[in-house]
Amino acid sequence: MKWISKFLMAASLFFSAAVPAIVHAEYANSPLHWGFKKSRNGSPADAGKPLENLIAKHGAVYKGSPDKKELYLTFDNGYENGYTEKILDVLKKEKVPAAFFVTGHYLESAPELVERMEREGHIIGNHSWHHPDMTKISNAKIKKELEMVRAGTEKITGKKQMSYMRPPRGIFSERTMAVAREAGYTHVFWSLAFVDWNTDQQRGWQYAYDKIMSQIHPGSILLLHTVSKDNADALEKVIKDLKKQGYTFKSLDHLMISENLKNPMMY
Repeated sequence: MKWISKFLMAASLFFSAAVPAIVHAEYANSPLHWGFKKSRNGSPADAGKPLENLIAKHGAVYKGSPDKKELYLTFDNGYENGYTEKILDVLKKEKVPAAFFVTGHYLESAPELVERMEREGHIIGNHSWHHPDMTKISNAKIKKELEMVRAGTEKITGKKQMSYMRPPRGIFSERTMAVAREAGYTHVFWSLAFVDWNTDQQRGWQYAYDKIMSQIHPGSILLLHTVSKDNADALEKVIKDLKKQGYTFKSLDHLMISENLKNPMMY
């Protein structure tokens, strides 16, 4: 009968729409703030067992192999402060790949720099459109935040796919990780960082240099902010001196291939 057919169709639509909510209800939404024990004397940074397990469960990364002197340079780009062009010049000169995690504000205010990042072979990552605490918004809004950045990046670069995301403010939960992964993203955290984003508290290139060099370890994923004059001024010496120590700079794509080979059940 027609009414049965309509009922079954409506029920099917209802349950298919409800499945993601049921699935994500399995995951805790308690806010977590990314943190770790910093590297000393070249030892790997350590996020601790609970976070390590969560990282593994959701296919995320925060460092590479401790047995290879490989480094992964990443930048967060919330807004442009006049230093990204210099950073890109250094990367081009030293032939170093990087990943830039951009927001909606950055896409709208500095499209020419985003286009240059893509043209020069760097990865553009997703840092959300409005930079919200994702633990405080719905699954649908998380996906909308990510999709707006993806679509905005495609409009500038022509590249449709984005693979990597970094949670705004380093705040996340198991739910937000699951939602992002469902949308096709790998969470990229970090194993080396320092307070570099306060533009009115810059301390000179030597400060940035010392902070980076004191925490470096094989497999480091470095998080730097492009708003920092200190970082822009220190970057070339950092890269050159790390190369002298035998380090090589690799892309996140290289890291993920390595992780996939190490753990083929990961994806």
